[in-house]
Amino acid sequence: MPVVRSSEGTVHEIHGARFVSYAAPRTGSEELCAWRGEIPAGTKAPAHTVSREEVFHLLTGELLITLDGRTERVTAGDTVVVNAGAAFAVENPTDRTATSWVTTSVGLTAELADGTRITPPWAN
Repeated sequence: MPVVRSSEGTVHEIHGARFVSYAAPRTGSEELCAWRGEIPAGTKAPAHTVSREEVFHLLTGELLITLDGRTERVTAGDTVVVNAGAAFAVENPTDRTATSWVTTSVGLTAELADGTRITPPWAN
């Protein structure tokens, strides 16, 4: 039985945010990936288009989420479903770090507005 202890999460940092990966092929998951995101106060991550559906659940804090040009304020307990092909951006306009839990399928890639394609190591 694959059990990933909280201390065994793999940490990645990009665009001012911190991602702690728990479920991925390297930890025994065949189809899904899951990670905790830590979005510091004042962070504005660049918009990106995702190749696979993501389920983004806000654990703590408050964020502005822009999905296909529509911006919504989300608060702790809210869940955003990001469909494959959607343009997605996250901003933390508050003075405290927000934390999220994200689940997607293995193989997720993201494309930035300038055409740069990213293969996030925490989702593969």
